[in-house]
Amino acid sequence: MNTKPIPAIIMLTAGFVTCIIGIVQHDDFGVFVKKLFLILIAFYLLGCIVKLVLDKGFLVMDDPLSDYEGLELEEDLMDEMVMTDDTYQDDFRDM
Repeated sequence: MNTKPIPAIIMLTAGFVTCIIGIVQHDDFGVFVKKLFLILIAFYLLGCIVKLVLDKGFLVMDDPLSDYEGLELEEDLMDEMVMTDDTYQDDFRDM
């Protein structure tokens, strides 16, 4: 999963909410800028933590067969593993 934009999305959402609250409360410009700056930094760090947690969570959920992608099987072994139509039909009839 692409988690790269998560910190930016969280930070910008918090900044948008801060702007709306600052407009409604008629904050002074200097106070508003300081609040916005601190909130953007805090929520960017929070977004980075969320991204790390999600990356670790999805790392656990990786495909277990991906470990065997680069391995090559011997042709004799592959020939033994091939299922013929008769074998397939026999397995299907047993059900």
